[in-house]
Amino acid sequence: MSREEAGAEAGSSAQLPAAVLAPQLEALASQGLLRSRRLLQSPQQAQATVDGRQLVAFCSNDYLGLAADPRLRDAVIEGVHRYGVGAGASHLILGHSTAHHQLEEALAAFVSLPRALLFSTGYMANLGVVTALVGRGDAVFADRLNHASLNDAAQLSRAEFKRYVHGDLAMLERALAAHPARRKLVISDAVFSMDGDIAPVAALLELCERHDAWLLLDDAHGFGVLGKTGGGVLQHYGIASERIIYMATLGKAAGVSGAFVAAAPAVIEWLVQRARSYIYTTATPPLLAHALLKSLEIIAAGSDLRARLAASIASFRQGCDGLPWRVMPSDTAIQPLVIGGSEAAVQVAEALAARGLLVPAIRPPTVPDGTARLRVSLSAEHQPEQIDQLLRALHAIGAAS
Repeated sequence: MSREEAGAEAGSSAQLPAAVLAPQLEALASQGLLRSRRLLQSPQQAQATVDGRQLVAFCSNDYLGLAADPRLRDAVIEGVHRYGVGAGASHLILGHSTAHHQLEEALAAFVSLPRALLFSTGYMANLGVVTALVGRGDAVFADRLNHASLNDAAQLSRAEFKRYVHGDLAMLERALAAHPARRKLVISDAVFSMDGDIAPVAALLELCERHDAWLLLDDAHGFGVLGKTGGGVLQHYGIASERIIYMATLGKAAGVSGAFVAAAPAVIEWLVQRARSYIYTTATPPLLAHALLKSLEIIAAGSDLRARLAASIASFRQGCDGLPWRVMPSDTAIQPLVIGGSEAAVQVAEALAARGLLVPAIRPPTVPDGTARLRVSLSAEHQPEQIDQLLRALHAIGAAS
């Protein structure tokens, strides 16, 4: 058989992507796990236009209601006039603008750490930090409920990846004590994105000090919200240490886009030299960095916004009494209401949508089997009557179930 004939025969027997993937997609649909995208046709606000309908949205990470704030809009316009639109290059070539540099300095001061480094996204920040700091012969220790970006980063680093049961510090300590790794890194969400609870940062740091490990905290959901001036989980607990590497995102409470890492100067300089997700990508548009400088000002002066958010959290939790579903312990803007089965969670979410309320159903593999939930995300922008509307609908659906 000629080479051409062999190639043709192999090609005729190969399955096309549609034939391979269609049954798997059907299986996801039958399990209530097939996801779809909604079309947002308005600014990101509590009252949003989604798929042609006016809905009250409880699914945004815009915790302080800044995503559509006119002050940030004006800052973006000013940034366009000053810096243009695109960065045009990576940071290490010619993409590092004055706006980026000013923002890094402002972020470091804001979280009371010596130096900060901007990344395009939180996902890229976590990938860059972990893969730059550890590798073969090292070990990463991770809470089992960490965000996917931390898990992926640990796997890509080629370090040994050890996971401990959520919040089980005794298990973590045993693992740290027993492992002979040359370099140890503990990684943890600061606010867990699907449960809403806050990590025991002081206890984690104490273990890292005892066992000579670094501590990477992903504060995506705490920055801007926790702490007296929104400085995040470290300000919330009053903690500082050179062992801590702090990551936070800028597209949630800050209302814009991007992420940053703050740490000791040597750590940041090493990331500049070795973090591949920083080095090998075009810098974010400088106009966004310019807008984020204004966002930091608003956050620092935003005690009223955080007070309104806290009031909404308390009102929601109190109003959940009597529901047939369990609201998980959380003092943060993330309020998970555990339904159980995936199909049941989807049905409750659809019943809420029919009443003009948009709350996402979170299903496996994002959360463990049997714990599908409604993830209620609250914002300072939500009005008391919108919280009441959601609670009345939940009680009505619960009574009918």
